[in-house]
Amino acid sequence: MPDVVVMDVVVMDVTMPELNGIEAARQLLKVVPRARVLALSMQKDSVYVREMLRAGAKGYLLKDSTEKDLLAAVRAVAPGKGWLSPEVSGAVLEDYRKHVSNPIDLLTPREREVLQLIAESRTNKEIATALGLSVYTVEAHRGRIMEKLNLHSIGELVRFAGRNGLID
Repeated sequence: MPDVVVMDVVVMDVTMPELNGIEAARQLLKVVPRARVLALSMQKDSVYVREMLRAGAKGYLLKDSTEKDLLAAVRAVAPGKGWLSPEVSGAVLEDYRKHVSNPIDLLTPREREVLQLIAESRTNKEIATALGLSVYTVEAHRGRIMEKLNLHSIGELVRFAGRNGLID
């Protein structure tokens, strides 16, 4: 029979009287570090989500979620995976983008590859061939890179790549 590991999942409200859920999660995880905290809240604001995750919560579930979502969240959090209600995931991503310390961290590994090749003066066709992509996919990557980095020209992309060590 395979080993079974039982993990405690604590479903905790974010806003509680006297001791809020953020501080309660911190204190709980100091005492029971193996516990898995799943935040339950009506708050969709990214600040609540960010602070709960910083406190050690593995997931964040909105109170108006379905029973199915609750079960999915508990099943994800129990073994230590993360889980977010879809309604807050966009806010969390936007919050992350605002607080990321290095803009290069906003890019996926593929986008970094494309950026490097653009900065090396490769054409879209050359990049597509080198990476095994279509020209349209390369164009889509370039558009997302420019949007994420708030850059508006190839020259700005090249300067950004140089400043961030992607090219000499």
